[in-house]
Amino acid sequence: MSTISKPIILAIESSCDDTSAAVIYNGKVLSNYISSQAIHSAYGGVVPELASRDHQKAIVYVVEHALEQANVTKHDLNAIAVTRGPGLLGALLVGVSFAKALAQALDIPLIDVNHMQAHVLAHFIESPAPSFPFLCMTVSGGHTQLVLVRDYLKMEVIGQTIDDAAGEAFDKTAKLLGLPYPGGPMIDRLASEGNSDRFSFAKTNVGALDFSFSGLKTSILYFLQKELKKDERFIENNKADLAASIQKAILDMLFEKLGKAMKQESITQVAIAGGVAANKGLRKRLSEISEKNDWQCYIPQFEHCTDNAAMIAMVAHHKFLNNEFTGLDISPDPRMKL
Repeated sequence: MSTISKPIILAIESSCDDTSAAVIYNGKVLSNYISSQAIHSAYGGVVPELASRDHQKAIVYVVEHALEQANVTKHDLNAIAVTRGPGLLGALLVGVSFAKALAQALDIPLIDVNHMQAHVLAHFIESPAPSFPFLCMTVSGGHTQLVLVRDYLKMEVIGQTIDDAAGEAFDKTAKLLGLPYPGGPMIDRLASEGNSDRFSFAKTNVGALDFSFSGLKTSILYFLQKELKKDERFIENNKADLAASIQKAILDMLFEKLGKAMKQESITQVAIAGGVAANKGLRKRLSEISEKNDWQCYIPQFEHCTDNAAMIAMVAHHKFLNNEFTGLDISPDPRMKL
């Protein structure tokens, strides 16, 4: 049992294409350093093998930089935390292996962290933070979930995508428009210049609180193919309106289910998390809907939406206080559930 009430923890994140390390002391983030990989833009998406190699190259420097920025040494640490999953197996393996080795060398506990739980707790890195219970819509390139958050470590997924994630829908439809990777931010940027009511697309409605974006992607694909047969410059001449209409369709699907979930759970506090939470259209829509429905909404800083170790550190802090440590025999879990 740990008797340390104000732990200093080093957290490591390597689930996809960002290598990140953070230091947290008594629940306050002292540093949060991120090294992003630019190599994937040439391939139109993250290449797992290249991601793993770049994590190997960056992880020592990233950890050293985070410690230096926090003005602590490795001997000051009380625990090492690391993302165990979900994510890319090879990328996770780099972070987990490094964390296990460092924890063993320093003879301090190891804490494994669920990446999706960390996205939710990103709201506690800075004030104001929501109080419990609240509903968090977590939207990223790999996940779309409605999470009922009862406490720091007590969460329940009450709705999720049954196929593609909203972030994937943004990126893949952006590719259909000829936009460079990552396409989601490009859609968001163009959408601000277009007419969101210009085009409409078929949407799939599944389950009470679940999502499905595969049908929407297919609808957009067929629509573009049909229009390009009539005018080969259709996309080029209508890019802003297409982006705005696509973004509206995705957001409509997200907020329809969010509204149902808020009503079902009788909750008035709502938050968003994940990489797509950086989408300006989504952030604006949430603010507007919250004001209309008298909800209290929480939107994280942009730097805490995308993958970062500060959110891993926040989960680790609460797991440390709860004496939730793991053994050095753990393996990465690329399909880890919340």
